Amino acid sequence: MKQNMKIRDIRATTVTVPLEAPLRHANGCHWGRFVRTIVEVETDNGIIGLGEMGGGGESAEAVFRAMKGYLVGHDPARIEEMRFLIANPTASLYNNRTQILAALEFACLDILGQAWGVPVSEILGGRLRDRVPFAAYCFFRYPDPATGTGEVRTIDQVLKNARALKQRFGFTSHKMKAGVFPPDYELAAYRALASEFPGDSYRFDPNAVWSTEQAIRFGQAIEGLRNDYLEDPVYGLNGMRRTREMVRVPLATNTVVVNFEQLAANVLDTAVDVILLDTTFWGGIRACVKAAAICETFQLGVAVHSSGELGIQLATMLHLGAVIPNLSFAADAHYHHLKDDVIQGGLMRYENGTIRVPRQPGLGVKLDREKLREYSELYKRLGGYPYDQDPGRPGWTPIVPNDRWADPKDDRPVSIPY
Repeated sequence: MKQNMKIRDIRATTVTVPLEAPLRHANGCHWGRFVRTIVEVETDNGIIGLGEMGGGGESAEAVFRAMKGYLVGHDPARIEEMRFLIANPTASLYNNRTQILAALEFACLDILGQAWGVPVSEILGGRLRDRVPFAAYCFFRYPDPATGTGEVRTIDQVLKNARALKQRFGFTSHKMKAGVFPPDYELAAYRALASEFPGDSYRFDPNAVWSTEQAIRFGQAIEGLRNDYLEDPVYGLNGMRRTREMVRVPLATNTVVVNFEQLAANVLDTAVDVILLDTTFWGGIRACVKAAAICETFQLGVAVHSSGELGIQLATMLHLGAVIPNLSFAADAHYHHLKDDVIQGGLMRYENGTIRVPRQPGLGVKLDREKLREYSELYKRLGGYPYDQDPGRPGWTPIVPNDRWADPKDDRPVSIPY
């Protein structure tokens, strides 16, 4: 009789990986890099599973070290029990470990796939597609601090960037990340983008910083465009519901339906048409598969959300996208903004706007130890950055609903360490 595997060790390493340019958003900026924590779970028979979590530093590494007290000796196949062991609902009132659980679930699924000789998608029910389509992620950007290139601020720059992304990666769906400049300016930019590739589809995301009235006005103004959806125009289910009553564009969210309680509320009194499933925010790939099944039952749209992934989390997104039948839209990914990755072989490749689902056992990715060391050292040198601060506007913070917009004519250089 085959003996069960046991978890022997858990290790975490925080890295920072450069972006092509700093990415501006409604609540601040990605300062030219992503900070992520890479998790390794090792079993007593020497298999190493990989996980990934957003953010990091000493505190994140300490949290994963603390998980050894819960999980050393635990069978990595008993993932559902692990959920209650480290993130049961009552204990989570004091210490919400949803994202920690997600990273550990990724690693345990990776272990099981390697042990059983199958990709994670086969453990989750079997792939329905070999490639997952992705949308272009069109951010407003500051120039790269090292080269002074890559700025996206003017409408001409928005269109130039979108053309370059389409030519390079083959996207046929385009997402504008917004909420940075006044809504009328961003409306003009979005209309220009939507007229650039007439056969393609478009989506718009102001990160929930508008009032309901602003959202209704904007939503009605884009009704004639070929929209996938309008994502998080306001924060809160009731504001989304009021907007939905007045706007003939599907509404999507990755902020106000991110757990099963909120999904139930949305089913009982619909406020959101499309649920953007994030393998981190929901606590793992399996939770997203469960949520997708509920959405299938109630005919809600589904897409895969991006929270600033490196290749390990991208692999989880690919396996998720491969197995859910109701993947209604192209997935989101920040991935094409990265200059490098910590996985062997470097950045995964796009082809005609899609990425192939890994076929190797487990998640199908392995760590490049030299890259892990390089970007761990870069993190130690640069430290973290305040995601919710704008390096071009010291002391600024958005309010909700926001009226503290950036000036699209402001082309002053921004100092960002790199």
